[in-house]
Amino acid sequence: MICVSLKEDNTDLCLSALQKINFAEIRLDRMSLSKKEIYKVFSSHPKLIATCRPGKYPEAVRKSFLIGAIEAGAAFVDLELKTKECFLNEVIQKAAKHNCKVILSYHDFNKTPPLNSLVRLTNECFSRGADIAKIACYVQNKQENSRLLSLLQNKRPVIAVGMGKLGRITRIASLFCGSPFNYASLVKGKETAEGQLDKKTLEYIFRIINHE
Repeated sequence: MICVSLKEDNTDLCLSALQKINFAEIRLDRMSLSKKEIYKVFSSHPKLIATCRPGKYPEAVRKSFLIGAIEAGAAFVDLELKTKECFLNEVIQKAAKHNCKVILSYHDFNKTPPLNSLVRLTNECFSRGADIAKIACYVQNKQENSRLLSLLQNKRPVIAVGMGKLGRITRIASLFCGSPFNYASLVKGKETAEGQLDKKTLEYIFRIINHE
């Protein structure tokens, strides 16, 4: 399943894009939406991931955005594995009350750690309350792709993402190896991560592989 990662400039553009998408991630940290606009977006579509990475907004604002998205109907909320306990627990509790699944994410933008470290991080995601673990690492050589994909042997849902040009293959192969979904940009030029393929290209590749 393809999840389109959106970073549209305003509410109208976001809502327009969602009319043509079955499943999307809303990158609140890459947008400038008010709480009212967040409610409008997340109440408009049945299958959205609320994501607000650290950096742009103060922690209190970031938490309020995520909780607002959950209350509006987000299907998933994505939090960093390194999130502070009190922040994490409050959002997880709110998600549980609203039938919202929790994704806990680990990102390494410089390298792909050794396999034993990746396995430990994956297990830590689940021990901290994740319904789905997401491991995204920068790939420096082709062998690191197989290291990431091996995480999909876990009996629980894992999303494995190789960032960078060499990691692109994971965005295709993971969907044939047990990942519940992976990410694509809306169109070329609107990528939210290095190495991300656009939705049209990814769908074309899948049609070829599936002989459709």
